[in-house]
Amino acid sequence: MAPGPSPGFDPSFGLVDATRRMIRLCGRLSDGHAHDTAIAQTPADTIWRDGKITLSRYRPLVDTPRLGPVLAFQGLIGRQTMLDLEPGRSLVRRLLAAGVDLYALDWGSPTRADRCRDMADCAVDTLADALDAMLYASGAARGVLFGVCQGGTFAACHAALEPERVKGLALAVAPIDFHADRASATPGQLNHWLRRIPDGLIERLIAQDGNVSGTLTAHALNALAPGRWATRYTADLAEIAEDPAALQTFLRMERWLADRPDQPGALARTWLVELYRENRLVEGRFLLDGRRVDLGAIACPVLNVYARDDHIVPPPCSTALSQHLRNVAYRAVEVPTGHIGVFVSKRAQPIVAPAMVAWLQHVG
Repeated sequence: MAPGPSPGFDPSFGLVDATRRMIRLCGRLSDGHAHDTAIAQTPADTIWRDGKITLSRYRPLVDTPRLGPVLAFQGLIGRQTMLDLEPGRSLVRRLLAAGVDLYALDWGSPTRADRCRDMADCAVDTLADALDAMLYASGAARGVLFGVCQGGTFAACHAALEPERVKGLALAVAPIDFHADRASATPGQLNHWLRRIPDGLIERLIAQDGNVSGTLTAHALNALAPGRWATRYTADLAEIAEDPAALQTFLRMERWLADRPDQPGALARTWLVELYRENRLVEGRFLLDGRRVDLGAIACPVLNVYARDDHIVPPPCSTALSQHLRNVAYRAVEVPTGHIGVFVSKRAQPIVAPAMVAWLQHVG
């Protein structure tokens, strides 16, 4: 016979306590305590526009910025606003405070009219135009590309195809070898799924409105960690009910997560088939505008920031870049976080910005 509860034990205590915290949380959400959840608030000025796409220059935090110029951008899977989530968790502000001349490229929100925009349009043409605008504004002859996630893949391709104007290439949580996780003890679940997605399904997804929905992308990424997602709005949220600062950070994260642009159909087709499934980039078979992308043609110093616990872009898929470079300075920086934690985790704050600043000082 199983022993009963010890004297004085109330099995409902945990539930009652959690319920009370959730009630207090609802009160905070309703009385205005958590309404100031704006993100990406560091002042910047738009200096170039191409339809929905904009390039902004951050206003300096020092008298004379001496490092850069640096062009920062995500791909179209998320927004670069993650780099400036809130003042205490802002890579943007830390770089500005160190004297970096920093610019941000925003891809806008693609619609059906953009369904034919392909990876060459993004990684070659748009980056070339944005780089031109940055160099004109800064008066520099060459600049640094800082690509995040899918944007890092764009940046690596651009640096390989147009090496003469890129003096430094910085990547963060960027996939390069989309099959490198196969040799890992923990292969990437996302990679596993996308390597096996049928051609017909990809075409059906694109055919809905010409693009792949950002909402669908969000659901797919959430499904990679269902346990974590299941507790996000229950136990995790109850835990921060008494901490207004943590609650605001949580809500700012939610704002960023909800703002996922659609992937233009042509770009999605290349990304899912030619890269995730066929791994053409590291096999030397990837073409943009009819030109083969040779990662060995990158001619500038490279900084590669990756997340040790990344379940979206497994570390081997990022660090494999070093195997394809020739005669350039390469530095890898491991951050003990997950994919998004590289930019917003407390553990990442004393690692990423100092590493980038030290590297930029070397690049010049």
